[in-house]
Amino acid sequence: MAENEIVELMRAHEVRPTANRIIVAEALAAAGRPLSLMELEDRIESIDKSGIFRSLMLFKEKHMLHTIEDGSNGVRYELCHSHSDEHDDDGHAHFFCTECHRTFCLNDVPTPDVALPDGFWKESVNIVIKGICPECSRSAGQKQ
Repeated sequence: MAENEIVELMRAHEVRPTANRIIVAEALAAAGRPLSLMELEDRIESIDKSGIFRSLMLFKEKHMLHTIEDGSNGVRYELCHSHSDEHDDDGHAHFFCTECHRTFCLNDVPTPDVALPDGFWKESVNIVIKGICPECSRSAGQKQ
């Protein structure tokens, strides 16, 4: 994702595009998969942990970020490519590899529309499928 696309995404979500915010968003976009705060720290040497975290929390508040609880006792983050800052039309499932502990986006696997009982209000849907990713499967096959 080019910097001008990131700035456009930020403006669409009413996030002021500062240098640090652009760097954090670029790191998320370049990863191609959801990242933990620690993974972001490793990729971004020019911003401290608190600066990265503040950007993530602002992105989350402005609906520019998905947070994924993938079952690894942590949270991972990915840019939301929704076309609205109020309604997320970018919902999809995720896959957590139990071998390498990476989380992958399954963009072609949408989250189902679940009918909730009266009085309940959906804020987000988090579908995580756990198993072994293709890379780890190939590695395991080579070891046998």
